[in-house]
Amino acid sequence: MRGWWQDLTDLVLPTECAGCGRSRTVLCPKCRAALSGAAPRRVRPVPEPPGLPVVLAAAPYADEVRATLLAHKERGALALARPLGAALARAVRAGCGRRDGSVLLVPVPSARRAVRARGHDPVRRIALAAAGELRRGGQRARVAAVLRQRRAVADQSGLGFRQRQGNLAGALEVTAGGVRLLAGGRLVLVDDLLTTGASLTEAARAVREASAEEIRRRIVYERATREGREERIGGSREERRNATYEGAGMADTDGAGRLIRAAVIAAPPDSFEIIRY
Repeated sequence: MRGWWQDLTDLVLPTECAGCGRSRTVLCPKCRAALSGAAPRRVRPVPEPPGLPVVLAAAPYADEVRATLLAHKERGALALARPLGAALARAVRAGCGRRDGSVLLVPVPSARRAVRARGHDPVRRIALAAAGELRRGGQRARVAAVLRQRRAVADQSGLGFRQRQGNLAGALEVTAGGVRLLAGGRLVLVDDLLTTGASLTEAARAVREASAEEIRRRIVYERATREGREERIGGSREERRNATYEGAGMADTDGAGRLIRAAVIAAPPDSFEIIRY
């Protein structure tokens, strides 16, 4: 109800620019430019956590951009989802490098209590807006919200690098059957903000582990199927076993390469400064 009512009031009541406070506009041209005026770039937190995917960010997290993100996330300014989604879509395009094929956007999930308190899931809402923006630009894109928290975590605000890593380690998992939804496209983990990189690192770990488990299941299935049909397959049983594992290894390599991509709307300014071309 809160989300529906907020959408309605955003449409019919006067509003202020979320970035600078200018009256009667959701986001003024100046603040839109701060959000989407520059080319997305790769960002790296310092220190960089092991396992963090390559991350592209649309804008530095400062001033108007910070105010806009907080207005959407904490104050329920839902009309901001579209310009924020457009910024995220630009980072996704920069990370993918091309527009052919399909893209799967996997949002980092918020804690259930945070979603209840806010009345909406900001990252998922922005991801849906980004997918729509990509489709309007001719890119096949969809959102696969397959990650969930499997245990409670503390509020990340105020935690340092090591505390955030410990807080999130092993906290996410892919939903039952979710790994099948990840097939058939380039996978991009998405979040609104990169700080220490702990959230995206944990999301990548969860997806990689689920994909590896799916590959192991396929190996067992293919091996059983081939050994059950010996009359149709030439070569010895040992040769067939080696062929099965070689194919699975190639699939694992493809899967790992596909998963090392992430996109965010904003990141701390100093994380842009260490970019290497």
